[in-house]
Amino acid sequence: MIDESLQDRYAPDTRCFGCGPANPKGLRIKSRVEGDEVVLDWTPEPHHEAFPGFVNGGIIGVLFDCHCNWTAAHHLMARAGDAAPPFTVTADYSVTLRRPTPSGGPLHLRARVVESTDDRAVVEATLETDGVRRASCRGTFVAVRPGHPAYARWQGHGEGTRG
Repeated sequence: MIDESLQDRYAPDTRCFGCGPANPKGLRIKSRVEGDEVVLDWTPEPHHEAFPGFVNGGIIGVLFDCHCNWTAAHHLMARAGDAAPPFTVTADYSVTLRRPTPSGGPLHLRARVVESTDDRAVVEATLETDGVRRASCRGTFVAVRPGHPAYARWQGHGEGTRG
């Protein structure tokens, strides 16, 4: 496993609510490559709860959205043999909340690419706590080109080069 997160390595200045290291009010997830998967351990705080002791489903959706997006970006980078990931966006994703997710400890997410082309990847992911699967996700993530509003967003503002 690589110790440095994908976000810290490639996009330290981004302000995305879910994954931006530069957003002090965001979730600031840290996705790490582990073999053919990308893993995430993240611990919720009381303000991430839907009701006492359990994580809000919208927060779970944000975790999946950003973590799977980074899984796709890393995969597309490796597939192309590039030194930095492409700028990717979510085309679609679906979350299944299987059972309530306790907020008293770390959430463990695992994601992997199950289909891909040169500019898109389909990712499947799971969320577990205490060894119990709580939620799952499947989504499609697409690399964007110059002119798209999300292009070069990882610098935190405007066009430029990747980290």
